[in-house]
Amino acid sequence: MRAGQRGVRRAGVLLHVSALPGPFGIGDFGPEARRFVETLAAAGQTLWQIMPLGPPGPGNSPYAARSTFGVDPLLVSLEDLAEDGLLDRACLANPPFAPGRIDFDRVHAWKEGWLREAYQRFAVAPPPPEFAAFVAEVGHWLPDFALFMALRAREEGRSWSEWPDPIRRRETEALAVVGAELVGEVRFQTFVQWAAHRQWRALRRYANARGVGVVGDVPIFVDYDSADVWAHQHLFKLNARGYPAVVAGVPPDAFSATGQRWGNPLYDWEAARADGYRWWIDRFGWALGLVDLLRVDHFRGFESAWEIPADEPTAERGCWVPGPGRELFEQAATALGPLSLIAEDLGVITPQVRALRDGLGYPGMKILQFAFGDDARNPYLPHNLSRLSVVYTGTHDNDTTVGWLATLGEVPRGNLQRYLGKHAPGLDDLVRMAYGAVSETAILPMQDVLRLGSEARTNRPGEPEGNWSWRFSWEQLEPARVEELRALAETYGRYPPQPEEP
Repeated sequence: MRAGQRGVRRAGVLLHVSALPGPFGIGDFGPEARRFVETLAAAGQTLWQIMPLGPPGPGNSPYAARSTFGVDPLLVSLEDLAEDGLLDRACLANPPFAPGRIDFDRVHAWKEGWLREAYQRFAVAPPPPEFAAFVAEVGHWLPDFALFMALRAREEGRSWSEWPDPIRRRETEALAVVGAELVGEVRFQTFVQWAAHRQWRALRRYANARGVGVVGDVPIFVDYDSADVWAHQHLFKLNARGYPAVVAGVPPDAFSATGQRWGNPLYDWEAARADGYRWWIDRFGWALGLVDLLRVDHFRGFESAWEIPADEPTAERGCWVPGPGRELFEQAATALGPLSLIAEDLGVITPQVRALRDGLGYPGMKILQFAFGDDARNPYLPHNLSRLSVVYTGTHDNDTTVGWLATLGEVPRGNLQRYLGKHAPGLDDLVRMAYGAVSETAILPMQDVLRLGSEARTNRPGEPEGNWSWRFSWEQLEPARVEELRALAETYGRYPPQPEEP
């Protein structure tokens, strides 16, 4: 099964790895992930959509990572490290975590200790040949990331813009000196990334062997305090001190009178073009090498992005600045081959953005929770969808569908009732609507599979605390629900995968 194959109706589930069950305080790449893959296969699901795998930065958000190439160390399976002889399994008994939400600070402190223990064992023996092969493969990003993380630890978490000037400016001699001083920590960070990528690749192979493809996620923007910006400052619109001159966001709209000021640095597209889009080609190539299909977050930013002066406290005084458009994707496709991408095209989308998406042949996203606010022309209503699209009941930024239904306003509720011809529409109606849509791909958030309410939300945009910590438990997944999903997939032609049309 090829996740990017056209002409095939598929169904899948959206769940980040961190939200998997398990005894170690956070989901990981180990036995529980393999059990989840087996559950997806039993339920007739051929796609598992995850969120970005990078090491989270502010607010523990996977969309604000310390590296767009690296993998979060918290997702490394300690059980699998024990299987490799790098930890004693007996020492992992009785971990100090209760089931439920993630306590990131506590998990990080506890798990880092075990990763360092595993590294000590790893470091006293000759490394396996695959380690040297990995180090050679990742030379375009890992040395910068490993040194960046080592420096952040030495600088007590201060942003790279506050580091000593020679290091902030990446002067060659200064980097050589500090690299020698921090060689032990750099080697530890290298080991962790090897373990993380090794385990992830094994998990993906496990999924593919069972007919499950992985849908990854790459945000258009990166976090300012990241190895990406520090190592490639010329690709971003920064001032002489290294601070952002302008930042990303979206303008005021019906949902926010002052818009949204995200704060990510914006790209200097002329500099990227002068480099032949090398960093972007490396980024797409690396991300596509880890998954079967890739969702590109905030796709509209490649057509034009809302540019806000960095000293503005809100997004009101911004302007639209053109992006690279087709040129970037065409050069990436020339270097990498056809790109298996999904365009996240939510929000206020202009004809120019639609033309870019359609001209490149990428499917867009359709969210059923957005479908009932106005009239029959709403682009998210099932009768207005196109085959080249991915339909969702909701996303990680939405309330669960149970929560959405419970708080639905009078107008959208009336529209939903009329659309379905039912006085009391429920979650199952939205699920059937998604599965029955003409869209080639239908994906449900795991919370909707489990029929959970607002208490299970993944993220509340605009709220800086309390996000990304939800996890499910196996007790919440009734065996009958697995059977129901498989029956739905079969009923609506989403399983097994059909041969591609000639």
